Amino acid sequence: MVLLVGLLSGGVFIPHAVAFDFFGLFGRDETPPPPNADTLPYSLDFAVAGRDRKIVQILKDVSTLQSLKNDPPPDADALVRRAEADLPRLNDALWGAGYYNARIAITVAGVPLTLQALRPEAATRAATFYRSRALVPIQVAVDPGAQFVLRNVTVLDARTGRPFLPNELPPRIARIGPGDAARAADIVAAQARIVDHFRAQSRPFAKVTEQNPVVVHPAHVMDISLTVDPGPQAGIGEITVRGAENVDPAVVRSFIYTDPGDPYSPAELASMRKSILSIEALSSVRIREGEMLDAYGNLPLFIDITERQPRVIGASVQYSTTDGPAVRAYWAHRNLFGGAERLRLEGSLFYLTENGGRLDDDDEFDWDDLGGRFRASFLKPALWGTRNDFLAEALVERERTEGYTSRLVNATAGIRHRFSETFSIQGGIEYEKGQASDVLGQVDYTLVGLPLSVTYDSTDNTLDPTRGMKLLASVTPYPDFLGSSVPMTVARGTASAYWSIDDESRYVLAGRLGLGSIVGAELEEIPANRRFFAGGGGSVRGFGYRSLSPTFLGEPIGGRSLLEASLEARIKVTDTIGIVPFVDAGTAFESSFPDFDETIRVSAGLGLRYYTGIGPIRLDIATPLRRDRGDDRSFAIYVGIGQAF
Repeated sequence: MVLLVGLLSGGVFIPHAVAFDFFGLFGRDETPPPPNADTLPYSLDFAVAGRDRKIVQILKDVSTLQSLKNDPPPDADALVRRAEADLPRLNDALWGAGYYNARIAITVAGVPLTLQALRPEAATRAATFYRSRALVPIQVAVDPGAQFVLRNVTVLDARTGRPFLPNELPPRIARIGPGDAARAADIVAAQARIVDHFRAQSRPFAKVTEQNPVVVHPAHVMDISLTVDPGPQAGIGEITVRGAENVDPAVVRSFIYTDPGDPYSPAELASMRKSILSIEALSSVRIREGEMLDAYGNLPLFIDITERQPRVIGASVQYSTTDGPAVRAYWAHRNLFGGAERLRLEGSLFYLTENGGRLDDDDEFDWDDLGGRFRASFLKPALWGTRNDFLAEALVERERTEGYTSRLVNATAGIRHRFSETFSIQGGIEYEKGQASDVLGQVDYTLVGLPLSVTYDSTDNTLDPTRGMKLLASVTPYPDFLGSSVPMTVARGTASAYWSIDDESRYVLAGRLGLGSIVGAELEEIPANRRFFAGGGGSVRGFGYRSLSPTFLGEPIGGRSLLEASLEARIKVTDTIGIVPFVDAGTAFESSFPDFDETIRVSAGLGLRYYTGIGPIRLDIATPLRRDRGDDRSFAIYVGIGQAF
């Protein structure tokens, strides 16, 4: 047996091999510059014995010759130095993949270079001959040999020198064992999982103190021994907020739901960071751990925050073949008085005709088809340093759908209490005065209500959730003794769940269920804009916006209850491209609870996702599985940012 040190032995060779270009699956190589008098461009060929495409890609990923192929050196001496620098890189890459008997030669203009025999002068002379004549031919020839496997894997406790018992370190944690490929990346990943296992047991100083790999070349095996110090168990100590220049640190602390003395865990720190980042005035949060425990055995934490620019302005344009075009602009101040108060002013314009936003050749623009919305909202988080937030909003709106036209003024104010990062409850008061008209007639109304809502959100990402659940339930009574002209109670609930099939979240199943109910008033007494409708983006895609409901004289009139459901399979084809087959279903019902007298409408479609650092850009194409007579819509297209739900 020999320790894993030193250079591999072997001579110059040119194996029987075939080079691969992967048929463009991993991106085609760009053509190098043509021969010229100023630089020395070259052609590059990877020849691997056994025709293993994975090894070719491993070599290309670390090769300087490959990455700088389109940036040729000025002379032959620089070209040979570039090739020489590649030899240890390629060797390390093959060792990391478990090929400890690999042999490598880089041939420059017919002159071979190896780790054991460098001939830079000869290679330089040979390459100089090609200046202004042809590309310098360079070949990377590799005989990887057999891939080594693990024979013995031992994890020792640094405190006792003995192996950990299965109840202390379950074998499933390391995920490596006898017979597995002896890849360096797998061994490093196993070390990280072992450390994470002990850190999750409130041991913040867990670390691998020693690793002893022993390679047995004749047998093509490796024995590996890891020594791990779990470290002491600890709680969370004093939390210090740093970097707050214009934002009150008390606001930041109100979004921390951990108290000193609580058990330490990386998951708790990740939850803490996510919660603090929900403060719109902050752009980044970094949690630093203390280097030693305090006198009580707790670990001090230091939270470094970076603030955003306080003012932001933006605009967007969207279009759906069923919902019509819309434009939106907004202005916001994210730290109005120094307590992370947010003031947001937003205006929208949208256009909808009887054909769902489409103008036929003989149609003319009609101002009556134009809708608009102006909204002003204010958020004061952490009232007096508590977990209570004050929210207020004012809204002026004119809406035009296929079923009704409405105009209204609405104002709400409320208090939200955050029990944790995932759970909150909100209550307040609402006032609305408006007018709505449809085929059933016109309703002038006043509503004064007491909205109450509960929110639970354990998802891992707002725009692209892959794990967790999201629940929102609300109920708002509008009693006549408060001044409501239509005494009724409106209840609504939405639940969505996300399940990542694999660890990398390349395959995610997502489902959504929505329910709604109005009790206390007859259908024709309820303003049309307050009734339930389904259809359109965010509901049942493929159907017109708010077009699914009971009808009268062929026009949708809305219902007193609602049922919606969606199911998506989110599949990443590459790191940036994904496809999403989906099915939506739903409709509104005349009764206060779904009685299924109305036909549940179903649509299906396929979405395309382009994943960016902000979130996925979404393109969905949906079609009804069964259309009503006279409905000429065959499909609908939706474009937006973020997943559909």
